[in-house]
Amino acid sequence: MSDQPRCGKRVAATACLAAAGLSLTLCVAGCAAQEEVNYSPIYEPAPDGRRSVLIFGVHPLHNPQRLYEAYGPLIDYLNAQLPDSKLELEASRSYDEYDKKLYSRHFDFALPNPYQTINALPHGYRVFGKMGEDQEFRGVILVRKDSGIERVADLKGKTVSFPAPTALAATMMPLYYLHTHGVDVNRDIERLFAGSQESSIMNVYLGKSAAGATWPPPWKAFVERNPQIASELEVKWETPSLINNALVVRDDVPEELVDRVASILFALHTHDTGRNLLAALVLARFESASNMTYQPVNDFLKQYREVVR
Repeated sequence: MSDQPRCGKRVAATACLAAAGLSLTLCVAGCAAQEEVNYSPIYEPAPDGRRSVLIFGVHPLHNPQRLYEAYGPLIDYLNAQLPDSKLELEASRSYDEYDKKLYSRHFDFALPNPYQTINALPHGYRVFGKMGEDQEFRGVILVRKDSGIERVADLKGKTVSFPAPTALAATMMPLYYLHTHGVDVNRDIERLFAGSQESSIMNVYLGKSAAGATWPPPWKAFVERNPQIASELEVKWETPSLINNALVVRDDVPEELVDRVASILFALHTHDTGRNLLAALVLARFESASNMTYQPVNDFLKQYREVVR
């Protein structure tokens, strides 16, 4: 993927010097092979001059491999229904990397979390839909069953893991919950940003953190894929829910294509093929939404900044 490290001049020179028995041609070929792996999509213009390949960027709900397993079939299904355009799924290795792509208008379509959604609007994106089941958009805080932690106050002086600073359900909402339940999250705990939902969970299992935050879909997926590890953990606290992740589109994507993509996504829950695709996402449906749908997120962020930051 384009977000993997590229083979730079320094790396190439070092490789050539170390492998004295190889020719310069082979060294250059090695870098060329690396570049071939780290491809970027090639955009071929449609007959009317528009791009026929568009990037669909999903924020780091999972690590890249797991994200492709979950969302790849959905993108394939969309492409089968879009004869004149092609969507290409792009994962990112971290929230920071995803944020940079989103705010630089790299994605045509995107599925950001609500915090990223609010920040994307000034960069020329608009909301056209969202994931359903808002009750599922909440933070969960895990501990080991043998940890002895019973009260929120028991976390004082301990390390708590989170996926990333900009993860709304899995970081901001749990931090706000802890702070409003007697723990000064700026002084009483050590924050460990693990980089992904799975890593936040695994840090608890491995004892690197006393507690770890995530949100229901990654936790349910983790339980299904790692039942033995999950059996040693428990959800100790849950936050109130908020608005679920958004579907956004860049302002230069043709409206008729947006409408077609929306109609396909919003109908998935009405047929067996679609329900199977949604099941892989641990989701019941997609639904229509607009920028105004996310006003409650603005309200929460205002409270969060006043209390936590």
